[in-house]
Amino acid sequence: MARIKGGLNAKKKHNRVLKLAKGYRGARSKQYRVAKQSVMRALTSAYAGRKERKRQFRQLWIARINAAARINGLSYSKFMFGLKQAGVDLNRKVLSDMAINDAEGFAKLAELAKSKLA
Repeated sequence: MARIKGGLNAKKKHNRVLKLAKGYRGARSKQYRVAKQSVMRALTSAYAGRKERKRQFRQLWIARINAAARINGLSYSKFMFGLKQAGVDLNRKVLSDMAINDAEGFAKLAELAKSKLA
């Protein structure tokens, strides 16, 4: 029985990595060994970036809600606590969208929160 050499599988593996490294500068996109290191680091950073994006969006939503709440005479924490006391179960993404696109609806929520705090 003839011996099977691993060249085809190695070539496939190399091509897969080099395809991911397309657009990198210099040896990073041409040489397998250098490209593999760059791709591994890039994939790690991409994973971390997907987690970071969620944090950044939440931070943005909170800043928007805080700005709108202060226009209506409340701080962010008092506004959120008032809504919780009132039993309003809206997430920060929706509240942020309301603060931008539906100011009067947000003002009604702020009044509700104020009434529950008093």
